[in-house]
Amino acid sequence: MTRAEVARFYALLAERMPAPRSELEFHNPYTLLVAVVLSAQATDAGVNKATKDLFPRVDTPQKMLDLGEEGLKAHIRTIGLFNTKAKNILALSRLLVENHGGQVPRERDALEALPGVGRKTANVVLNVAFGHPTIAVDTHIFRVANRSGLAPGKTPEAVEDRLERITPPERKLNAHHWLILHGRHVCKARKPDCPACVVRKLCKFKEKTKG
Repeated sequence: MTRAEVARFYALLAERMPAPRSELEFHNPYTLLVAVVLSAQATDAGVNKATKDLFPRVDTPQKMLDLGEEGLKAHIRTIGLFNTKAKNILALSRLLVENHGGQVPRERDALEALPGVGRKTANVVLNVAFGHPTIAVDTHIFRVANRSGLAPGKTPEAVEDRLERITPPERKLNAHHWLILHGRHVCKARKPDCPACVVRKLCKFKEKTKG
């Protein structure tokens, strides 16, 4: 896309979603971190259902350690890979208590040093919890970026790099939310809802669906 097309692409998404926000439910940066770790290969709705009773009781790393691994598993058994995720959440909680005073760090390197936290998770936490203009590339954003021609790339890292370069600075804070929500609710994997798409005229996808 040209620079003008990219600007228009984001402007149209902004008109449709003036105040986008994460669909994960959380109480503070720590519960957001836990929710994002749980969301790997799981839906936000599934995570929200599992954490509905957990987060009102457990909203700090120390409380998670007090709950223990088996106590956590009792809440998250409906989520895929819950055994591994429980181990990672207890391990990262311990490191937060021991090395960060029980607080979620605001630095990427410190976040990515935590068990179960990769670049995508760190980007989400930095963006949602701390207002950093990061763009986390998940399956939805990867699909939208490639299908539409906005930021084609063979890997999530390549797509992220291109999005970082082409996204206007004033759009970067919300870009992650606009793209992920567009991919989740409109530009769906199996059958994109092209008739309802606000950027369909800019989109390069050759197999657009009809109403």
